Amino acid sequence: MASKQERHANTTSQELNTSTVPRNNQYDIRNSEEGLGTCGWILVVLSYIMCALTFPFSLCVTVKVVQEYERAVIMRLGRILSGGAKGPGLFFVLPCVDSIIKVDLRTITFDVPPQEILTRDSVTVSVDAVVYFRIFNPIISVTNVENSRYSTQLLAATTLRNILGTKTLQEILSDRENISHSMQAHLDEGTDPWGVKVERVEIKDVRLPVSMQRSMAAEAEAAREARAKIIAAEGEQKASRALKEAADVIHESPIALQLRYLQTLTHISAEKNSTIVFPIPVELLKLMKSRGERGSSSTTGF
Repeated sequence: MASKQERHANTTSQELNTSTVPRNNQYDIRNSEEGLGTCGWILVVLSYIMCALTFPFSLCVTVKVVQEYERAVIMRLGRILSGGAKGPGLFFVLPCVDSIIKVDLRTITFDVPPQEILTRDSVTVSVDAVVYFRIFNPIISVTNVENSRYSTQLLAATTLRNILGTKTLQEILSDRENISHSMQAHLDEGTDPWGVKVERVEIKDVRLPVSMQRSMAAEAEAAREARAKIIAAEGEQKASRALKEAADVIHESPIALQLRYLQTLTHISAEKNSTIVFPIPVELLKLMKSRGERGSSSTTGF
């Protein structure tokens, strides 16, 4: 007997837990017929009678059309009708009893206004973004939030400031894709209880102060000048090595210098130049120097 009572208690508790768990993504669509009450039923019956008496003129008020990209949330005496959102197509509503709210399911785009953000390295930047979102659950978007679009815009601006405040200026400029994905994940998590799905977030522009732009331009120019000097020094080093190798070849074969001289004369004559420079051979200078040294030594000995 005790075991039967325990099983009955467990079953009852499971049913209570199941009934308290929200269905259809954090919202329980209750049957409106259960909570209308006597007055509610009287109003519904009177509405049906009025529609019957004024037929077919009542069709202009009772028949509604919802487009393919829309869904209609119908509330009867303040309670959502069972079956969820209606549409697309034709459906019937009761005048003076039912209220209809149309929800657009298409992707909506809005610009996040430029936000003045202080980065982690204490630089003030102005950043704006664009957000793409859509409503995936019309009932939640109506019952859980007053204005889903305006709420998403405010949350996007706040999320943009919070995420970029933890980044440095270099990370913001070079890692926009990861920042966009992180912002999309945060927004999607925050707007899920509102029936909103954030599809994409893109950072449009990052505006820096004029003084910071000048500093970065000066830094980039200095870096380019340093690289240019390094490249020129490397070129000089390679040229000196090539000249040294050429000098070694000429030293091993003295006739190569004469051939180089003739080749230079060929280039000069090809340009029709009237001025020809004859270089003095190095051996002649050495000979003159040696003779001068001998003459001075002989004069000193005399």
